[in-house]
Amino acid sequence: MPINFDKETKRWLLETENMGYVFGLDDDQGKIKNLYWGSKLPRVQDYPEVKDLILMDRYTWNDEFSVRGEKNNLEHCLKVEYSDGVRDVVLNYKSFEVSGNDLVIRLSDDHYNLSVNLFYKVIEKYDIIERWVEIENNSNEEIKIEDMKSASLYVENDEKAKLNYLTGMWGSEFHLRREEINEGSKVLESRVGKTSAYLNPFFAIDYSADEDRGKVYFGELAWSGNWKIVVQKRIYERIAIIGGINDWDFSYILEPSEKITTPKFMFGFSDEGFTKASQNIHHYQLDYILPKDKAHKLRKVLYNSWEATTFNVNEENQKILAEKAAKIGVELFVIDDGWFGKRNDDHAGLGDWYVNKEKFPDGLQPLISYVKTLGMDFGIWVEPEMVNPNSELYRKHPDWVISFPNRPKSLQRNQLMLNLAREDVKKFIVDFMDNLLTQNDIDFVKWDMNRHVFESGWMQVEPRKQREIWVKYVWNLYDIWKYLREKHPHVTFENCSSGGGRVDIGLMQYADQVWTSDNTDPFDRLEIQEGFSYAYAPKIMMGWVTDWGGKDTYPLTYRFHSSMMGSLGIGADLNKFSERDFDLARYQVQFYKEIREIVQEGYQFRLSYVTNDRYFAVEYLSKNKDEGVLIYLRNPRRFGLFDRVDVKLKGLENDAVYTVYEGLQGEEKEMIKLSGKALKERGIIIEDSSKDFFETGKVTHFYSRILRLRKSD
Repeated sequence: MPINFDKETKRWLLETENMGYVFGLDDDQGKIKNLYWGSKLPRVQDYPEVKDLILMDRYTWNDEFSVRGEKNNLEHCLKVEYSDGVRDVVLNYKSFEVSGNDLVIRLSDDHYNLSVNLFYKVIEKYDIIERWVEIENNSNEEIKIEDMKSASLYVENDEKAKLNYLTGMWGSEFHLRREEINEGSKVLESRVGKTSAYLNPFFAIDYSADEDRGKVYFGELAWSGNWKIVVQKRIYERIAIIGGINDWDFSYILEPSEKITTPKFMFGFSDEGFTKASQNIHHYQLDYILPKDKAHKLRKVLYNSWEATTFNVNEENQKILAEKAAKIGVELFVIDDGWFGKRNDDHAGLGDWYVNKEKFPDGLQPLISYVKTLGMDFGIWVEPEMVNPNSELYRKHPDWVISFPNRPKSLQRNQLMLNLAREDVKKFIVDFMDNLLTQNDIDFVKWDMNRHVFESGWMQVEPRKQREIWVKYVWNLYDIWKYLREKHPHVTFENCSSGGGRVDIGLMQYADQVWTSDNTDPFDRLEIQEGFSYAYAPKIMMGWVTDWGGKDTYPLTYRFHSSMMGSLGIGADLNKFSERDFDLARYQVQFYKEIREIVQEGYQFRLSYVTNDRYFAVEYLSKNKDEGVLIYLRNPRRFGLFDRVDVKLKGLENDAVYTVYEGLQGEEKEMIKLSGKALKERGIIIEDSSKDFFETGKVTHFYSRILRLRKSD
């Protein structure tokens, strides 16, 4: 059983295949104390008990759900103000219930009739537990919530403990950082109304771990608005991790009989290093987070016309691009910004979601029909949460934007932000998106969101409720996506926010894939994609082949190989392709289609680090380990004058024999045949000369190759 209650010691034991998580009832105080998180132990008696807690921290630390009150010195998960002004919460244990892999612990502040239920879901296969909290007001008075996070977690206090997290900015997202955990609080957060590119709601704590060895504790928050994860350390106590909705500028009036639920906080453990941690996260997302109807369907190769036509999109030039995209094997053709309203640049038109008749005189259907005769699906770009001041929508509903009176409305990208917390705005977006998808045979939606929240005013509600905007916005956003998915199940949805500005497992429950970064420079993308892989599955990561960085800098093959590390897209201006470019692109698209199941559904291994090593290599293995893919790209910043690189593989069966080859099926060139153990110990020698040439005959330092593995009979 994944969940057991030890009556004698009053401990709850949650176990996965390799992880144990234990908390217990402190009879002296009637409180729930966290006792253990780490490797699964052989016996119930092996796990610590409440009496084993250090007396110094027993009453001020280690609360399974920390509150403002009860002598608690920890960052709190719950802080409220009752109607009489009391600001202390006192929670007492009431009962519990187990159902399969689910557990609920019921707590109550009896004097004020506030119920708090702690929920746990055990994901055994991937050594992961989900936690969330339900708060209910059973009194006749309002209760003001000032902080409601999802969980308190604890790991061992050791000087070797290091915090790993993802940081960045627009065009430079998902950079991995690793630092010592010192006394005090390290705060990872967003205050901009969305997940943000600055920090991502992911953490990992390790103790001198590497890719293959060592203990790694990790977690992710399922929330797409303002979030906060605090890592708190004192000299003696265990290191605490507290995560949930950000308490900055937040409050919520919980009415009598009303209940509220926090986002899920997923956490897990690996004692086999970062590779195992990442693989568990990846396949947890594929099996439990992504929308189930498309989670295991292969992502199609898409073409997006933005870089070719920008806002100058029209029926004629899109048909020309569609013909060229079909010529190289593209399966999904997507038009981007500029098809609607009076949208000729980014100063006007957002909010006016009707087809521009000057660009598409007969609507979108003639283009859609033409794209489908070429054998491709049709997709479209939208940005429903935004409005330009120069639009019919804004002139009609200026009160719909997030703003304060008597204060300027800050523009970002010449646009303002609609207040999705309002039910009329929610209905407007649902209605126009529903009409767009009903009236047109659209298979794919790229949903963009290109700014931050600054003046967070919601002046249409009474002042005491205005700070609820931060959560009600996100709840309504989720409701919209949920409705559209259920109403239009054939449509695939991509989540975009100025690149990777809203990537999290909250919105991932409704989005099939994400736009990782607006930066499509194939070398810059290597570090972005490397960091992304620690927290998110390759399948959901869109990578485009473009001209960013210069066609004369990067060989087309290198650009394709960089983009093949996830789901492949193409955004280059096909009007500038030579016949040789078309031949190379056709080959690479066909090649990707042969390997994409392994890349999207298999197991990923990071074989090097782009910031430290002379090359960047990533390996993918099929689930049965019968086939594999090795993607190799040189790092010219660190390479030097070497012409041979030894790349050691991972994850292979020691006694199995694998053929290493290159090329399309039926045209493959065999390189070597070795046992799995030999490929792990000896590796593959890749000839990598500093005098490699462009496809055009020019010298280049950007060299790449993709090798394939197949288990021999």
